[in-house]
Amino acid sequence: MGAAGRSRQNTAAVPRQTLTLRERNIGKPAAGIGTILSVRATIGCLMKKLAAAFVFSLLSVSILSQAQSVPRPRILGIDHASFYTTDPDATKKLYNGVMGLAQAGAIEPGGGERYLVGTQWVGYSAAPDPSATDRMDHVAFATDDLTALRRYFASKKIKPSGVQDFVDHSRSFFVTDPEGNRIEFVERAGVVNDLAVASVVSHRLIHAGFIVHDRDLEDSFYRDVLGFHLYWHGGMHDDKTDWVAMQVPDGTDWLEYMLNQKAHPDLHTTGVMNHVSLGVRDMKQAQSILESHGWRPHGDERAQMGKDGKWQLNLFDSDLTRIELMEFRPAQKPCCAEFTGPHPLE
Repeated sequence: MGAAGRSRQNTAAVPRQTLTLRERNIGKPAAGIGTILSVRATIGCLMKKLAAAFVFSLLSVSILSQAQSVPRPRILGIDHASFYTTDPDATKKLYNGVMGLAQAGAIEPGGGERYLVGTQWVGYSAAPDPSATDRMDHVAFATDDLTALRRYFASKKIKPSGVQDFVDHSRSFFVTDPEGNRIEFVERAGVVNDLAVASVVSHRLIHAGFIVHDRDLEDSFYRDVLGFHLYWHGGMHDDKTDWVAMQVPDGTDWLEYMLNQKAHPDLHTTGVMNHVSLGVRDMKQAQSILESHGWRPHGDERAQMGKDGKWQLNLFDSDLTRIELMEFRPAQKPCCAEFTGPHPLE
């Protein structure tokens, strides 16, 4: 019995100890209820806070999602480019007389004469500071939904200027790119065409270019925000990039970064770099039109093969701004890089 008896005594001791602990708790009902109520209140408060935080989190995610999902409306191409001139008569002789482009009056406040290139145009107004070394005023891109584009910029924390309404019922606003260039976005209510007159050297403005000091900085705007993509890049030497052509997302026109220029270029350099380009189907035919209007090749104004494999011919206005004629398609293999986008058509 000895071993068995000790075993029974040990097993009996455990429930006795448990009953004693229960009795201690049962003896103090008031304190137990208070504690329970306090715990329940604490838990309830925590649950409310967690629920509020959860709802706030959902709202924040929803708002952020909506901001991130604002679609970018189409950016179709170049609408126009605008420059300053110190000699309006000489400008008219070049555009209207030599190139045969139709002339039209101003539609923008403070604007000057416009020279029509098909449904696009190049504008000139009086230079506010004749001693300034930059004659480019702004480049304008066309969109078919200005209101949506304004909403898109707001979602990207970019604040445009106020909307301007013009006499032809078109509308526009301006933004400033990372390097301080004035960029306009235009929604046209209608277009004025040059009626495809045979003696006009071009009916199509295919690109504009200006000096860019920091390619990555400009890409953060034109590529990352606006959706422009690389069309071609090249330079005077195959191992160096001097020009980067960034094509609009919903068309074939492009903006050309003119790289590797000094911080404060003179008027001649700025005039070469800050330019527009008019597309032509055949350079020999284009040159023939120019010559029929009294122009003759001289100095830098002559037909030549570009590094991109396209025939080019440069003209210069009286303020040294370059107007480049360029064939739509390459005639030979380009240097430096292949084209990565579609070529423009007339």
